[in-house]
Amino acid sequence: MLKLDRKDTLLLVIVALMTLAAPIILNPFPTGSALAQFNAGYPDLMQRFVIYGIFAIGFNILFGLTGYLSFGHAAFLGVGSYSAVWMFKLLSMNVLPAIVFSVIIAGLFAVVIGYVSLRRSGIYFSILTLAFAQMSFNMAYSVLTPITNGETGLQLTLNDPRILDGARAATGLPVTNLFGFEMRSTAHLDIAGWGFDFSVGYYLSAVIMLLAFYLSMRIFRSPFGLMLRAIKSNQNRLSYTGLNARPYTLAAFVISGMYAGLAGGLLAAMDPLAGAERMQWTASGEVVLMTILGGAGTLIGPVLGAGFIKYFENIFSKINDSILHQWFSFMPDGIEDFLVTLVHPFIGKGWHLTLGLLFMAVVIFLPGGLVEGGQRIGRLFRRNKAGDTASPATTPAE
Repeated sequence: MLKLDRKDTLLLVIVALMTLAAPIILNPFPTGSALAQFNAGYPDLMQRFVIYGIFAIGFNILFGLTGYLSFGHAAFLGVGSYSAVWMFKLLSMNVLPAIVFSVIIAGLFAVVIGYVSLRRSGIYFSILTLAFAQMSFNMAYSVLTPITNGETGLQLTLNDPRILDGARAATGLPVTNLFGFEMRSTAHLDIAGWGFDFSVGYYLSAVIMLLAFYLSMRIFRSPFGLMLRAIKSNQNRLSYTGLNARPYTLAAFVISGMYAGLAGGLLAAMDPLAGAERMQWTASGEVVLMTILGGAGTLIGPVLGAGFIKYFENIFSKINDSILHQWFSFMPDGIEDFLVTLVHPFIGKGWHLTLGLLFMAVVIFLPGGLVEGGQRIGRLFRRNKAGDTASPATTPAE
């Protein structure tokens, strides 16, 4: 029914189960325990996990299939956020129109940037996309201030028309909703002393991520995806056959930009505020890290990379010197202070140093990302099992 083979269907089911159960899986410590502060299962963080998973899935369609490395995909993330907030201001607080509008506007913006940037390839393409993203970032801060509200960021006000919402309460700003269900609303559940938080916004984002993942699977397995792989393999040889690669690369670029716009719209649905910082080059670099860390060109790699970075970012950024002193308190004072000083640069605000070292280790030892690591472990287990099966019991010769 899904037009997927057995292997892809199994992968989709596994991703669906992991995504829907993530608030439980990623909440390993009981709410009242001393280690509960290191949980990464908070609803807002979990929502960011699936949203950036969508962002990385879309980026992988361009980079993983065609080999075109874009350093400016954050521009589409920001455009999607601005579009969604404008829909909240003008039309309704229902998130569906805002999400659809953010995808459409990001797609149109991607057509313009892609048409110009794809005239070049390699590093020249990457620099062009970076230049467009930084131009968009600076224009959002200055020239387009009436649309973006400059450095303050675009946000809701009590005077917004919201023509489809009818009468509005003047006591406070409205919240985003899905047909009356507030995106920020959470339900707390205690199971055998373990506390779990479930968010409407998270499960909406999770369902959209699963649909985006399914669409990427169809693209990967389609003739269109095969053509994109041919472009990555040898574009010159493909041109010798008489095929023009530009329409295919432009289509991949636009689809990837629409994924980024979808992620930006969901970020605005989670928190109806759009700022130019979402267009900054650091956001573009983050999605590159996610894709390469998980495994560029693989189906599940970008999702793993996004989850890995966001999960450990939340854990390492929470650790401070006082927590380190608690951990090493059983040691003599001199050794305790030395260990705290040694670990301090890698935690808290220095989390990016830890991320950089992890990224270097993956690039050096696992060029295929986390997916390659899983494949190596799987081959090791299969080899051991095959070795045990192939060695029959023998009796020593007399």
